[in-house]
Amino acid sequence: MSSPCLLAIDTSSDLLCLGLAAGDRHWTYEQAGGALASAALLPRVLAMLDEAGLSVRDLEAIGFGRGPGAFTGLRTACSVAQGLALGTGAPLVPVDTLAVVAESVREQCAVRDVWVAQDARMGEVYAACYRWSGERWVTRVPPALYDPQALQVRMREEPADAVGGSALALHPGLASACPQAHPGARPAAPALLRLALGAWQRRETVDAAAALPLYLRDKVALTTAEREAMRGAGP
Repeated sequence: MSSPCLLAIDTSSDLLCLGLAAGDRHWTYEQAGGALASAALLPRVLAMLDEAGLSVRDLEAIGFGRGPGAFTGLRTACSVAQGLALGTGAPLVPVDTLAVVAESVREQCAVRDVWVAQDARMGEVYAACYRWSGERWVTRVPPALYDPQALQVRMREEPADAVGGSALALHPGLASACPQAHPGARPAAPALLRLALGAWQRRETVDAAAALPLYLRDKVALTTAEREAMRGAGP
């Protein structure tokens, strides 16, 4: 199946990541995201399309990082993807952002099973375990929100070849649960684009109205009292 004109966007982390495919031509872009992502995303999308000599009307599919990840970032990517889809009629391709990190690990080394551990703030971790089938990532342990100590136990119960993600820098004990650790692995734009294209080829698409971010927690910040309690419990 030939590649469509597909745009992929992700703002689930501190990076704003974009990927664009048109036939055998690919473009990727990354910049600091976070609080800036909501203002920067659409202008950067339009700039990338212009660089490729394309317009929004040329889009045949739109991939977006559905999460888990930063609450505002997930809403930003999903809402922009929905707006573009409603304007073009293009289907949406939801992409598991932890699987994108697993794909970034696979770029660095030959692995079959990968745990991904991304910082979820508030002393918690978004994590999942994936297996590379030779063509796609298959979920072994679905994305969930963990206490770091509980996650370390789960990782030893479900061993993998490697672990990657931003949580390793904050919780070094997680690295000891796998033979290889990749703290620098992140939801990078090239990995995002590859997974979005693969999902499109498998027809894993949804209508704009059915697109939803994957939220794993309802609460997005600690109260002042909870932050003080955490400081008081520190070493």
